[in-house]
Amino acid sequence: MAVQTPPRALSTTRPAAPKPGAGRPWMERWGGLFFVAPFLLLFAVFLVWPTINGFWNSFFNTSLAGVKQEFLGLQNWREMFGDPAVWSSLKNTLVFTAMSTPPLVIVALVMALLANRKGLLGWLLRFSYFAPFVLPATVVTLIWVWIYQPGFGLVNGLLTSGGFAEIDWLNTENRAMLAVVITTVWWTVGFNFLLYLAALQGIPAQVYEAAAIDGANGRQQLFRITLPLLSRTTGLIVVLQLVASLKIFDQIYLMTNGGPNYATRPIIQYIYQSGFTSYRIGYASAISYLFFAIIVIVSVAQFKLFSGRRDAA
Repeated sequence: MAVQTPPRALSTTRPAAPKPGAGRPWMERWGGLFFVAPFLLLFAVFLVWPTINGFWNSFFNTSLAGVKQEFLGLQNWREMFGDPAVWSSLKNTLVFTAMSTPPLVIVALVMALLANRKGLLGWLLRFSYFAPFVLPATVVTLIWVWIYQPGFGLVNGLLTSGGFAEIDWLNTENRAMLAVVITTVWWTVGFNFLLYLAALQGIPAQVYEAAAIDGANGRQQLFRITLPLLSRTTGLIVVLQLVASLKIFDQIYLMTNGGPNYATRPIIQYIYQSGFTSYRIGYASAISYLFFAIIVIVSVAQFKLFSGRRDAA
């Protein structure tokens, strides 16, 4: 008599899924690394290593004058916090940032609204608004130093023609920073204008057509459609502009050299003078990391602020 064997129970376990990349050739799995390797190498050599080396130098008496490197511990940092020149130059940097950032955002928005049109007029406005941005700092400062000159400068010529007294803009403590801010706005507003213009052109025309059919006028379309849709671009521009204004150096160095009486000297110029004029690389490194921390704090705060606004909206 044949013995019947019971049927085997069906297995409920599934075969293990293959691991990602299993069975693929090595070059196929790691080929992308070869494409990013040149960037990673340059990033490490020109950014990561200088950052680490600069922080390390802040604890030493490092000098460009050939003085032997000597470990100082936190002496450079203690001296930095007690140096009045550090705080006065940092104050000048913050004052410049507070004076230049609002007009560089508002003026750029107005310019973008004016240039966001078709035809020859729109093309001419775009060209004229963006053209100063491509000029080098030396050309821009040379132009504006001549404009501010007393006696034959354009600004003082307009003042005297209107019956006002001349002003020595670049050699007066309470006028020099304003002169640099005006120059900076004229020179760099084109970049923010370009960002706003690109965002405006990305708004569908059907949105405005629907609003016009519903009876919305131009003012209502601006404040209820255009500006809300530009909020993300505005947040980006504010963050970029704050960081750019905090790093002010070129135009102040060329126009006033930090004067008069250090009234316009920014923190980066003091870092430059400490490192390459006084030959104190270690001390300059300590100041630069204080400034780096301030830029990080401001950037993170701005990102948190605008991201919170977007979430609330």
